[in-house]
Amino acid sequence: MTCMDYSKTLHLPKTDFPMRANLPKREPDWQKWWDEIDLYRKTREKRKGRPKFILHDGPPYANGDIHIGHALNKILKDIIVRFKNLQGYDAPYVPGWDTHGLPIEHAIITKKGVNRKEVDPVTFRELCKEYALSFVEKQKAQFKRLGVLGDWENPYITLKPEYEAEQVRVFGEMVRKGYIYRGLKAVYWSPSSETALAEAEIEYKDKRSPSIYVAFPVQDGNGVLPEDNTAVVIWTTTPWTIPANLGIAIHPDFQYTLVKAGDRQLLMAEELVDQVMKTCGISEYERVGSWKGSELEGVVCRHPFYDRKSPVVLGDHVTLDAGTGCVHTAPGHGEEDFLLGQKYNLGVLCPVDEKGRMTAEAPGFEGLFYDDANKAVTKKLEEVGALLKLSFITHQYPHDWRTKKPVIFRATHQWFASIDGFREQMLEAIRKVKWTPAWGETRLHNMIADRGDWCISRQRVWGVPLPIFYCEQCGEPYITEESIEHIAALFAREGSSAWYAKDVAELLPDQAACESCGHTSFRKETDTMDVWFDSGSSHRAVLKQREELQWPADMYLEGSDQYRGWFNSSLSTAVATTGQAPYREVLSHGFTLDGEGRKMSKSLGNTIEPQKVIQQYGADILRLWVASVDYQADVRVSDEILKQIAEAYRKIRNTFRFLLGNLADFDPAKDSVPVEKWPELDRFAYIQLQRLIERVTRAYEAYEFHQVYYAIHHFCTVFLSQFYLDVLKDRLYTLPADAETRRASQTVLYRILTTLNPLISPILPHTAEEVWQHTPGKTEESVHLTDLPQVDRSVLDETLEKKWNAFLEVRDVVLKALEEARQNKVIGNSLGASVHLYPDEGTHRLLLEIEDLSALFIVSHTELYAPGTEPAEGAVVGKGIAVKVEVAPGEKCERCWVVTPTVGQDPDHPTICARCAEVVRKLDTGTA
Repeated sequence: MTCMDYSKTLHLPKTDFPMRANLPKREPDWQKWWDEIDLYRKTREKRKGRPKFILHDGPPYANGDIHIGHALNKILKDIIVRFKNLQGYDAPYVPGWDTHGLPIEHAIITKKGVNRKEVDPVTFRELCKEYALSFVEKQKAQFKRLGVLGDWENPYITLKPEYEAEQVRVFGEMVRKGYIYRGLKAVYWSPSSETALAEAEIEYKDKRSPSIYVAFPVQDGNGVLPEDNTAVVIWTTTPWTIPANLGIAIHPDFQYTLVKAGDRQLLMAEELVDQVMKTCGISEYERVGSWKGSELEGVVCRHPFYDRKSPVVLGDHVTLDAGTGCVHTAPGHGEEDFLLGQKYNLGVLCPVDEKGRMTAEAPGFEGLFYDDANKAVTKKLEEVGALLKLSFITHQYPHDWRTKKPVIFRATHQWFASIDGFREQMLEAIRKVKWTPAWGETRLHNMIADRGDWCISRQRVWGVPLPIFYCEQCGEPYITEESIEHIAALFAREGSSAWYAKDVAELLPDQAACESCGHTSFRKETDTMDVWFDSGSSHRAVLKQREELQWPADMYLEGSDQYRGWFNSSLSTAVATTGQAPYREVLSHGFTLDGEGRKMSKSLGNTIEPQKVIQQYGADILRLWVASVDYQADVRVSDEILKQIAEAYRKIRNTFRFLLGNLADFDPAKDSVPVEKWPELDRFAYIQLQRLIERVTRAYEAYEFHQVYYAIHHFCTVFLSQFYLDVLKDRLYTLPADAETRRASQTVLYRILTTLNPLISPILPHTAEEVWQHTPGKTEESVHLTDLPQVDRSVLDETLEKKWNAFLEVRDVVLKALEEARQNKVIGNSLGASVHLYPDEGTHRLLLEIEDLSALFIVSHTELYAPGTEPAEGAVVGKGIAVKVEVAPGEKCERCWVVTPTVGQDPDHPTICARCAEVVRKLDTGTA
């Protein structure tokens, strides 16, 4: 008799779905196809007329390649927008770019070798524009490579004329409401950038500074303090500001003590006496007098080395945390000092220029860079006998977040937005916004509550000019509704470089005249707007101008640093002009760290470049990493972490391969089996699918993508791979093709496939598309044009679900027993096993209701004993059952691999079991 190849009678999986993902090569093909079919436009058309969901893109800065933080941000946005579209919303995505400001100016100066002061502003601005747009295009390609779907052909860019025009109108509206003013104030000043900075542009870093204790001689004791050899002691870490000293602040409620040391008497806060004297190396001293701070108001000291008075004034900002309780006050170099100077009419002295060099107003130090002046000033104090102690400390100090160099306080004339004018409105608007994480509300509330006025002027060329004129006769600013609209219309036509290209007469509306003196000759402002005013105007320049968008946005989503940045500036301009927040919900994410939890930096060599990750693994792996982390806190990423994600991806992909492979001969239109004819196992699997839809949908709606990831990963790798699909193999491979139970299983597999794939498509868009294109009976051109799967509540059966969940607990005990038997060399694979079950009464009743236990355990034989039967020696004991594994009796079937005594009973097929022989005979006769 001829030996028969029984493998040809099996229905083994068939698919052209690739064995290996090869994402770096295949993803660009899918992206190209999406462009060819214009997927973004088709998505918009499909959702047209549906409720909108608008995630407004915070504009990244167009300077350099994208980094891993950009990838985290853009992928999170894309997951949300894709999900909302899947859910049925009309959710357009308009990407944007921030393009003005110092870094681009700096790049033109350093990389292009351009001297800003030797090139006319229009030419310089054109170079900046070209540079910015080149990086817009570069970053656009990099963002698209991440798989981000959006209106890439029509992004918003802050340098575009139509954007600049609306920004000017935002400014004009704030002027009209009285929120904009010009004033002399001590503001953060960056000598390295030669410009004023806002609080949002400040970051704190460690800095080593001199720490000096200085004696200011008492000139007039005001009948309270003695004047001979008496001094008030101050402490400062900025000796360079001593030339600008105009007073000494003390707290009205603190107790101040006069200490005699040798022939000198020194005044300081009582609580700090011992600490100060120890620091200054003075061991012998005595207290000779004490006064409340308020009693000392009116005492006048003399500047240590200038012929100038330094009066004692009262200030509530004085603390006892450090120093002497007597605070050196230089109104030109400190915010609190400035305010106190205004209160006591001390004047303002700021002997430091825009480059940080001392001016002639600091005789003896002119020309010195302020940091170098520290040494010279300290030496001068020592020469005149005023220096009590010099040491050095390392402390947190404000730095320019662009140049990373220290900043100073410097009193200059600047333009401000009066936060007090709309602070309470902002605090009320914050309460109406949904914040995720919840602490975001408190964080922004506190920032707004404590925030000073917003310095909006910058001493730059590359930016949107402040649309302000000054009367040549009286110097008064000229800003009217007519002038603002005239400039806005001009910028809309020609862009803001028109400000530099045109004469003042061309920039002004007809018959413009000074409102103070009637003069008609003007000069134009040379400062530009803070770049945070640029991006903070996007809610009007984008949301209110684009037909497909709406105001306010449903969501702003950025890194947690944007509470002081874009979230803040957008709220400020929106509330100031409309009285409302520009967003209904704010979602923030943390920062990216390396695998050890360290901040990423090029100097440490621990950065992860998204482009390299994509080249090695593919964008879907990077996207899966984003989905896997709890992004609301700081997140870690490393090569090892990405390898683990790639392995998780492989398991998910293999699940899709199995599903597709076993549906190769399935036509859902004619082969589907109605639910009522499904075996219980298939019904249970389908119920689990409904539970998955519930969990995943809830997680997506809560923006908890790590819960989406874990739910789908667990469903694929545990429920499907380790149970349902494993159990089905025998049914799928060995039964006749059209056997009803086989078709029932395929029906469930098809529903799992067409549910699971859309569910994961926001996270793995490329993989989901590839799966979709291999899916039989698909109805949409792309998976991204499908709808969110809905829970089929008609099949939910809690009794059946409870029953099968209980069975899975029993199965776990059986699997444990099989593994022990495998380790003890009793069996090889599980089909070589005979399982003997010793249940208690409840488990016995359960197992009697379950059909074909051997198939469910994937063993060849099962023996179920009555409750109370003594388990065989060596049985594995679990909850409600004991399990003993032995070698299955009989021979191994060549076709299904089951070990059974029925092998050889059919003389025509002596190497296969009776069940397989019957199937093969039907195949031979064409009846199967």
